[in-house]
Amino acid sequence: MKEVNYAVIGLSGMGLAHITGITTDPRARLAAVCDIDASRRDEAAALQKGVRAYGDYRDVLTSRDVDAVVIVVPDQLHREIAVAALAAGKHVLCEKPMALTLEDLRAMIGASRASDRKFMVGQICRFTPGFLAAKKLIEEGAIGELFYVESEYAHDYANILKPGSWRLDPLRHGFLGGGCHAVDLLRWIAGDPEEVSAFANRKMLADCPTDDCMIAIMKFPDDVIGKVFVSTGCKRNYTMRSAFYGSKGTIITDNTSPNMQAFRVDSTCGYTVPMLYPISISNHNTIGEIRTFTDCIVNDTPVPTDAFEGAKTVCASLAAIRASHSGTVEKIDYSVLEP
Repeated sequence: MKEVNYAVIGLSGMGLAHITGITTDPRARLAAVCDIDASRRDEAAALQKGVRAYGDYRDVLTSRDVDAVVIVVPDQLHREIAVAALAAGKHVLCEKPMALTLEDLRAMIGASRASDRKFMVGQICRFTPGFLAAKKLIEEGAIGELFYVESEYAHDYANILKPGSWRLDPLRHGFLGGGCHAVDLLRWIAGDPEEVSAFANRKMLADCPTDDCMIAIMKFPDDVIGKVFVSTGCKRNYTMRSAFYGSKGTIITDNTSPNMQAFRVDSTCGYTVPMLYPISISNHNTIGEIRTFTDCIVNDTPVPTDAFEGAKTVCASLAAIRASHSGTVEKIDYSVLEP
């Protein structure tokens, strides 16, 4: 069985979570870590014997024993490192959102297509137990034909946005940086949205250069409609509560609760009957994500979220932001992603 040697570039909390994913997969080995912060990289390297620590990602890319890199750096740097890693012959797992501009997306798609290495975008909601269970029931026809879907990203950034934070970049709108989770989840279940209208305001995060609350109304294939709500200034616990309405029932689930609710019509009495399904709580399931990426490398199979798939989520998110500014319905044109 082939062993995949990984390097993690960027050692924030998510970087450490990816290290956990690597160290729990018997087919994976943590070969190197990289961060501009010396204490971070030294602490991460000490977690496992034989791990090398680097301060410059370019030194990682020259390492012959590194097969794959996990990019967990500020979104603005994704293009630079991902393109360089692919050119160096490394497999790449890039954190979401894939990039912040169409130009960067096109460059990354082009680099991925020009390489024989795997490139996967870390859309973590596709590995969340509650969302996996919901998708399975929907595909089995448990709630009939979908007609409405919704998802929210509610996360209070008040204590996260420090002066000089990379999250304060005007290009990193909250709807893109965090809300891409909800957009990708609905895309995964209902298909690619075709058009969007949106409303937004900024009443909670005065120092943020972008709106901190936004609602996007989307039209999906097969006449399914949906809503994405994003608030980065809300005063509540973090959640990605999501609901899926079908002709035979409804599913309500999220990434922080131990149960998924399903409402289905009982064929014997004709009444809607609520049911609770126990769900594992793993709202950032990097273990499942790394396992899947390692599978794709070892077995040479396609990744579930390749460059074009990851870029489509950003494309739809950018269209929603434009709609909130223009006050008009925006058509979502995925052809603009072609290099």
